[in-house]
Amino acid sequence: MPEQEKNNAQFDAIVIGDLAVDELVVHGQTTVATGGSVYYGAIAMARLGMRTAVVTRLAERDFPRLEELRAAGITVYAHPAAQSSGIRNVYLTEDQDRRICTLLGFAGPFSPAEIPAESARYYVVGPLMAGLMDLDLVRLVARRGRVALDAQGFIRTREGDGLVLKDWAEKRVGLPLVDVLKVDQAEAETLTGHSEAKAAATTLAGWGAREVVLTHASGVTVFAEGHCYWAPFVQRSLNGRTGRGDTCLASYLARRLSAGPADACRFAAAVTSLKLEAPGPLAASRDAIEALYRQLEVREL
Repeated sequence: MPEQEKNNAQFDAIVIGDLAVDELVVHGQTTVATGGSVYYGAIAMARLGMRTAVVTRLAERDFPRLEELRAAGITVYAHPAAQSSGIRNVYLTEDQDRRICTLLGFAGPFSPAEIPAESARYYVVGPLMAGLMDLDLVRLVARRGRVALDAQGFIRTREGDGLVLKDWAEKRVGLPLVDVLKVDQAEAETLTGHSEAKAAATTLAGWGAREVVLTHASGVTVFAEGHCYWAPFVQRSLNGRTGRGDTCLASYLARRLSAGPADACRFAAAVTSLKLEAPGPLAASRDAIEALYRQLEVREL
């Protein structure tokens, strides 16, 4: 349901997750880059007009990386950790939907004391991998506001120096706490066993997630209010593939503050398409976003 009611929350979104220092390997070329939902997602939210804060953990030597968030107008609650989380992503396919993930660092779990008392319309739960946030912390923020949760933070699992997708053992308990669930195609299949987007999204909604945002190479599928929608990604390149999911969720939530799920699906497809063309967080202008939004069509599945 569109959130058109008067709301006195201090933020539109508080994004909780570890700011990552990643290595991206595409066509054999390695780039070191800042990453994580508190980077790609929060900056996109701020640039789309949301009052945004982040709660993050990282090594003190990497604190200068937080200045880019502050420059975007984001309020930062940073907690020092022994090391910053990080992943080496080796992309395997041209559409970059499949990758090998190797662990570079682990910032350690968040505690309830690290979550600020300030209120938010959405609490975006976006840890980089499993083990950083537990179900009790999700329950805590669910008592305060709507929860948008990225499934990767509960199913991307450390296994030696590698990271593999494993089913979320507590999903039947956790999903009813979630207002908007973000998954990609591989994560959705891990959770449900379904490779087809509509079937996976419908199943996840049946288990309790009130809205599901599922990204895949061709576009974004949304299940909400008993309906399933799809809108295409129409990017001209994949130079900015990393951060796709964070940007898609951010733009969906930004539009969902004032519009229904079909329109938010269409808007998210436009924003994400433009993000996919350039490395780093969303940098597209409002005019470019609006022009592409007008060109796209959303389809009910």
